[in-house]
Amino acid sequence: MLAEQLEQQFHVTMEQASAGQLYAAALALCRQRQQTLPTVEGERKLYYISAEFLVGKLLSCNLMNLGLWDQVEEELRRVGSSIAALEDAEPEPSLGNGGLGRLAACFMDSIATLGLPGDGVGLCYHYGLFRQVFDHNCQTEQPDGWIEPQSWLRDTGREYPVQFGARQVTGRLYEIDLPGYGNTSRSRLRLFDLVGVDPGLIREGITFDKTDVAHNLTLFLYPDDSDRAGRLLRVYQQYFMVSCAAQLILEELAERGFSREELDRHVVIQINDTHPSMIIPELVRRLTEEGMPFEQAADLVSRSCAYTNHTILAEALERWPAADLEEVVPQLMPVIRALDALAKRRHPEPEVAIIDENQQVQMARMDIHYGFSVNGVAALHTEILKNSELAPFYRIYPEKFTSKTNGITFRRWLMGCNPQLADFITRRIGPDWKRDAAALTRLAQWKTDCESLTELLRIKAAGKQALVRALAAAGETVDPDSIFDVQIKRLHEYKRQQMNLLYIIWKYRQIKAGKIPRRPVTFLFGAKAAPAYRIAKDIIHAILCMAAVIRQDPEASKWIRIVFVENYNVSWAERIVPAAEISEQISLASKEASGTGNMKLMLNGALTLGTLDGANLEIADLVGEENFYRFGRPSEEVIRLYADGGYRAQDLYQKPEIEPLVDFLLAKPMLRQGDAEQLGRLYQDLTHKDWFMALLDLEDYIRVKEQMLDDYEDRNGWASKMLINIAQAGYFSSDRTIAEYNRDIWRL
Repeated sequence: MLAEQLEQQFHVTMEQASAGQLYAAALALCRQRQQTLPTVEGERKLYYISAEFLVGKLLSCNLMNLGLWDQVEEELRRVGSSIAALEDAEPEPSLGNGGLGRLAACFMDSIATLGLPGDGVGLCYHYGLFRQVFDHNCQTEQPDGWIEPQSWLRDTGREYPVQFGARQVTGRLYEIDLPGYGNTSRSRLRLFDLVGVDPGLIREGITFDKTDVAHNLTLFLYPDDSDRAGRLLRVYQQYFMVSCAAQLILEELAERGFSREELDRHVVIQINDTHPSMIIPELVRRLTEEGMPFEQAADLVSRSCAYTNHTILAEALERWPAADLEEVVPQLMPVIRALDALAKRRHPEPEVAIIDENQQVQMARMDIHYGFSVNGVAALHTEILKNSELAPFYRIYPEKFTSKTNGITFRRWLMGCNPQLADFITRRIGPDWKRDAAALTRLAQWKTDCESLTELLRIKAAGKQALVRALAAAGETVDPDSIFDVQIKRLHEYKRQQMNLLYIIWKYRQIKAGKIPRRPVTFLFGAKAAPAYRIAKDIIHAILCMAAVIRQDPEASKWIRIVFVENYNVSWAERIVPAAEISEQISLASKEASGTGNMKLMLNGALTLGTLDGANLEIADLVGEENFYRFGRPSEEVIRLYADGGYRAQDLYQKPEIEPLVDFLLAKPMLRQGDAEQLGRLYQDLTHKDWFMALLDLEDYIRVKEQMLDDYEDRNGWASKMLINIAQAGYFSSDRTIAEYNRDIWRL
């Protein structure tokens, strides 16, 4: 197969081909096969609209889903290469940042696998969020380009005009085909690019002229909005996405032979978080401009749109000043004001107003009023939405609220990145689990089988060795016999990487006091901080400084090591997840909507150290208390502390068990490695604010983590816990999640 592609493209043989040519041939092979797969048609079609689709590298996943993996791997083996080697030549699409975007990518895989009529809709960012580079123990940002002449992108030739007041720009539609597992159908990732986008606007790092909207709209994901130009650019970018999407949706509705009045019968739009919320007024605007009465258009759109809420953080529920929207999309504001007036006539309570008393347009409120479904992404998250954050809306619309616990493409996160473990599972329970992840529960019958447990430990050791080699290539030396303690997720205070750091300081001080651990521990971090999120960048700085302190200490470095992976992305995750042994899921209870990293790590046999937050609660219920390491105050207590203002960081800081740990941030070893202003800012935050209560849970965290390290020494007992976690991970398949969305919301 590859030989024919190489001959056609480059007139070379397999033996003569370079790695780049082999990759290009494999890409062309996949694209040809994908084009033969049908896109599923139906009476009702899904448009899953999202600001992010973190698809990761696509070659190995597409080869697996198309059933080409074994043949291509054998062809490559004969010339001393491999699919893994080809992936080194593949750029990773910069189309997302964290769990929101990775979830959307998983959903596209499952939509295709289940044969549902649906596509993803988003933007074609040229440089993504940014490429993270560490310099003097600080995060710096560089453009993360990925679009090359040989690409998964396909130009459709379709273009759509987008009006910003007196200014007009043009969006051009590109597509990426995403085959479902089993070679039966494909979904499409439909991405709009700005005609005339100009990379020449980029200056030092990722700074660029944020006012040149005619040339910058698709340069970067989430441009810095710490100034008004950045806020306006976010609005321009979001409207560009939804305007193009609305035109595509209405165009395809007509192509399928349906009238505008039948929109709700033949289209369902899933609004993934609040970024695409303007799709609601944009569709209403277009329908009314064609002569449809306003209330009919509003009701029609309301029956077509559904909203997924991904957060209970107030700052993440987008709100835009009405004045900003008037400036960017003046044609849309009369519609938003009319939608607000209609909602206020029906429900006059101020706390549910779309345009609030401060003249802020509340996007989530618009989604709830003018959508037929509102879902949270884990059982606990949904209950908090109903009882706290969105309680006024739940009282009005109880029938709209539902829970859809997130899921992952377990094939990619097991067959793709951990084939040895996948083979282990197949030899014990057969291959059915590849189609039905619920079959993984049958694996539990081997939880006391010594031979199976020994093999499981060997597979984990092999995963660790593979990661050690990858880290060595990046300049990091790691002991493969150490315990791999992993925290890989977006850098945010509520995820509490700073609490993990305080534990490491505690461990360091224990070693310096002569209390030597039974086994070395490697602490692995992977995270990016938003460029304008100062305290998050301070946390990265402090972790990197602590890594240097340990590295330069001949005594402590024998027992503990910090590795902060530079430019953490899906490719790094695919190396780290099979190697992980402790899964750090330590967010403040009530703050993590779901999490999906917790699911990937569980599936690969890492044991969870976590609060009962997000989907951790469901993981704990599935595996049992003895196979989940729980710590921290419960969500009910945390919510009460916020409500009555009862949390005082200063009181906890003054405890003799905590004060020396926080003070170490400003100790001489740290100041020799880092910047006094940044370290001091983190110190001040922890001692006087600590909004996400790291100090509240710190002592319990240390206690349970130490228990975990002790339990690790019972190797068979640990392996049995691993096996139970793997066996129960099938519930978190995105196939299950998508089937539930379809059954309860989409009805495709």
